[in-house]
Amino acid sequence: MASDKPKQEKQSSASKGSDKIMEEGGAVPGVVEDVVGRTGTRGELTQVKVRVLKGRNAGKQIRRNVRGPIKVRDVLMMRETEIEARKLMKRISKGAFS
Repeated sequence: MASDKPKQEKQSSASKGSDKIMEEGGAVPGVVEDVVGRTGTRGELTQVKVRVLKGRNAGKQIRRNVRGPIKVRDVLMMRETEIEARKLMKRISKGAFS
């Protein structure tokens, strides 16, 4: 026979991924200080310089690739702050400029 105990359901307003991030030490905030340029195969990413506000690397300035609209003084929530994006290459290898 079935038990008469009601099942308890876990109520959460956030998604599973964001819960996991917050449990493992949380996301680290950083403020955008400079927009370096566009990157990616179709220019879909923007490379920015970010100053880390909290955590082990507080005060450190790192490069990050960001998808979507971004401007100076926006706040990014980063999952990690150890890995930095590569510098953009300023050469043109195709087209009329080569």
